[in-house]
Amino acid sequence: MMEGEEQGILKTIASDPIWRNVHQAILVESDKTIPLPPIERVLEGRRLLGKSREALQRIFNLSYAYRLTNDEKYAHRAEKEMLAIAEFKDWNPSHYLDVGEMTMAMAIGYDWTYAKLSAPSREKISRAIVEKGLKTSQDKRYNSWLQRSNNWNQVCNAGITFGALAVYEDHPDLAKQLIKRAVNSIKLPMEDYAPNGAYPEGYGYWNYGTTFNVLFLTALEKAFGTDYGLSNRPGFMETAGYYENMIGTSRYPFNYSDAGGGHGKLSPAVFYFAKKSNDPSLLWVEKAYLQKGDLSRSADNRVFPLLMLLGAGVEFDKITPPSKKVWVGQGKSPVTLMRSSWTRPDAIFVGFKAGSPSAPHAHMDIGSFVMDADGVRWAIDLGSQNYHSLEKLGMDIWGKEQDAQRWTIKRYNNFIHNTLTVNGQLQRVDGYAKIDDSGESDALKHGISDITDLYKGQLAAARRGIAIVDDAFVVVRDEMKATANSATVRWVMLAPEGVEIQDDNVAILNKDGKRLTLRVDHPAQVKLQKWSTAPTTDYDTTNEGTVLVGFEYTVPAGASETLQVSLLPQNVVVDSKTFDKPLSDWGQK
Repeated sequence: MMEGEEQGILKTIASDPIWRNVHQAILVESDKTIPLPPIERVLEGRRLLGKSREALQRIFNLSYAYRLTNDEKYAHRAEKEMLAIAEFKDWNPSHYLDVGEMTMAMAIGYDWTYAKLSAPSREKISRAIVEKGLKTSQDKRYNSWLQRSNNWNQVCNAGITFGALAVYEDHPDLAKQLIKRAVNSIKLPMEDYAPNGAYPEGYGYWNYGTTFNVLFLTALEKAFGTDYGLSNRPGFMETAGYYENMIGTSRYPFNYSDAGGGHGKLSPAVFYFAKKSNDPSLLWVEKAYLQKGDLSRSADNRVFPLLMLLGAGVEFDKITPPSKKVWVGQGKSPVTLMRSSWTRPDAIFVGFKAGSPSAPHAHMDIGSFVMDADGVRWAIDLGSQNYHSLEKLGMDIWGKEQDAQRWTIKRYNNFIHNTLTVNGQLQRVDGYAKIDDSGESDALKHGISDITDLYKGQLAAARRGIAIVDDAFVVVRDEMKATANSATVRWVMLAPEGVEIQDDNVAILNKDGKRLTLRVDHPAQVKLQKWSTAPTTDYDTTNEGTVLVGFEYTVPAGASETLQVSLLPQNVVVDSKTFDKPLSDWGQK
């Protein structure tokens, strides 16, 4: 925050009750922090990350509160926190995310409260930033993230750059070296937004990696007047559309890969993209979050004050819904995201995923989907399991080989995802599928993917298409061919536990007083059944409130077969709604 920038923020706060509410939420969080003791260096397993994140939340809030109110109590409390952190023996460089976030916390506090820090405090905090932050990033034992293309690169480069900028005047040579290094290194993860913005690590990690990427770019712009062309890299400016379209009409995100299972969250970073691209419609989902009034869930975001810096001046009455209802992204984890409406609470949403289990944080979920209607998430993805809950048992959860221990974990393999399992086997980790066709019309919003590569040696061919038909119901269609051997295919959907099998080919799903009909259209002779999602090992987590519903069908050797399931919301007359077109005809007008 540059000197004098407070005035523009104060003007925004005075002009709009929504922004006033955001500002007040930051002050409330800051006041809660004042009586608390400073954080201590306590690891959870191999991570100090929880403490680093708590430090960033506390210090960012307190620093903002001081700058916007001039109340010295906030600066003094931030100083107390920073002095305690400076005394830590280290910031746990063996898990370098911990250092990245801690360095950013200390840099913001040092820079924003500098005028109120005593000379000894300045020296102690500055030295800690240099010794425990910047210099550890030069140690080859700890800096492999410089060559990675995942969120570690974004977070660590952002944190170290903030630290370098904070101490630039006293350590210009070191600071310049590290900032130049970061500008080159961060190009690696930014390449993964190509070609059009889909983030390979999914919804939760988008908010993590992209937010820190935005912090990095805005820091460069503030300090040097340029981001060195980084924001113009292919796909980066389009990625806010990905994040916006990932939120379903149930307010749950499409939480594939290692994403959590909760509701979607407000992202301050989206305001950067909306302003830079002059597209207020990118803020349609963020507007809904902020208009709710209760910001308690959002205010625990450790970079929540970034919302005021990036959002100052935004007028909410000028934010309109997006014009497109289908969004398609290719890349390492391609997706088709579609909905029948942006404004109707009973609208349908479908998220459909292609890609590869070998992508960063990926699961064996190629061909999987989620589906909302009437405000309910009917087709569910459980998301990830807490890493520490597995690592503390000695589990190796990061291997990506075909026989890796990762794939024995229920939430990570294909058996419990809304996709196909053939002969009880895992999907192929070296397989890959893209979105081969998609389209948007009132009659058909769809995505199609050839997923054969994921079933190498199991099926001779497999294509899956998912569509919203007439903005009224959803069709999931699989066209496949067996190899020289027969193939027993299991089709499953993870659903809320209130499932009643009504007929061999019809099941009724019940949730929150709402209803959805699952109807098998092809083949004619199947028998729907349910399977438990309860853990069968001592390491799998519980999956309360869910059940698998589906069927098995054996495709004779060398034969071709079509499986098709319709998902019909409660306001649809089931018997009158049918759709039966081969995937090759879906793209035709």
